[in-house]
Amino acid sequence: MSAAGGQEAAVVTGIGVIAPNGTGTGAYWRAVLAGQPGIAPIRRFDASSYPVRLAGEVTGFAPEQHVPGRLIAQTDRMTHFALAATDWALADAGAADLAGFDDFDVSAITANSSGGFEYGQRELANLWTKGSRTVSAYQSIAWFYAASTGQISIRHGLRGPCGVVATEQASGIDATAQARRVVRSGTRLVVTGGTDASLCPWGFITQLPTGRLSQSDDPARAYLPFDAAAGGFIPGEGGAMFVVESETSALARGVETIYGEIAGYGATFDPPPGSARPAGLRRAIDIALDDARVAARDVDVVFADAMGVPELDAAEARTLTEVFGPRAVPVAVPKTMTGRLYAGGASLDIATALLSLRDGVIPPAVNITSPVAGYELDLILDSPRPEPLRTALVVSRGYGGFNAALVLRRARP
Repeated sequence: MSAAGGQEAAVVTGIGVIAPNGTGTGAYWRAVLAGQPGIAPIRRFDASSYPVRLAGEVTGFAPEQHVPGRLIAQTDRMTHFALAATDWALADAGAADLAGFDDFDVSAITANSSGGFEYGQRELANLWTKGSRTVSAYQSIAWFYAASTGQISIRHGLRGPCGVVATEQASGIDATAQARRVVRSGTRLVVTGGTDASLCPWGFITQLPTGRLSQSDDPARAYLPFDAAAGGFIPGEGGAMFVVESETSALARGVETIYGEIAGYGATFDPPPGSARPAGLRRAIDIALDDARVAARDVDVVFADAMGVPELDAAEARTLTEVFGPRAVPVAVPKTMTGRLYAGGASLDIATALLSLRDGVIPPAVNITSPVAGYELDLILDSPRPEPLRTALVVSRGYGGFNAALVLRRARP
């Protein structure tokens, strides 16, 4: 398989998922196909005085079972997630020990949004209440956007081109595309993806001013993208990590599964508010399709950004109908089960799209009971839809004007 323009194809050979409705790729995929939600009242802190009291929390994850004890004390929850999901992705790719790889042939590129908020809040509380001598020296690195990249690279000896991309919800797509660039430049294997964990008071007070979070207390009615009752989104935590490598490398290693090819990518930035220029989501999709050398009619499913904010849902629906035509392509919104995971959100959508391509089934959205007819979208609701899938499009928008689109192509047998 050669990518467009004769370049080496970059393929995904390993997936590790940690989500509010499932820890581990298999558990998550079963939950999604069963329509099992993970949105519930917040339990990690007392949210009774906050206007938002629901979230997609990861439950049943014990860091000590997945992360070395010394690293637990040195890193934030987002990094605990990233380390665990990376281990699972490498094992899935048959590269748990990276035998046969030179240190400089492997790298890590992660997505990030807010850094280690929970760790930072705890250490600032120590500073305010107990004094500076009680603040951990690891505060200087645990909060940092690149903390997960650094810890993954140290743990696994990844000395190739490493980095982090911080474009909020769009980060997962942008980081995965950067992994493709690095592979095409000669690096054999890249660990990529994103996880987030900002469900703490400090994290909440930075999110509330956007006015985009749902204030409903009913988990079944709180996050309703493309629905007449849409009133904002529910925040969540978790995400997914991947192993991306050249197809040549994957075949030479005799990997058991190639989930798909990263076939096309586009990214744009919206103009300033009040500008007469249009938003950039349409252009990002067009760029991604052109990069993959596929026409709109070739796309078998779209994994939508699905903000859950009426005016933003309307803008996305208008873009999708302009590109594909009214009700011309199935639209999947599995994030209705998890909430929006910020830096982990697009990564989780990528994982879900790859699993859909593998199994030939589109997962459903839950709780959407009154889809807006004027949006003209073929939403997959209530139950999975079996489809012969070859090409999937994942789109995402990050707060502040980021737009990203990724075309995934099913691997050949």
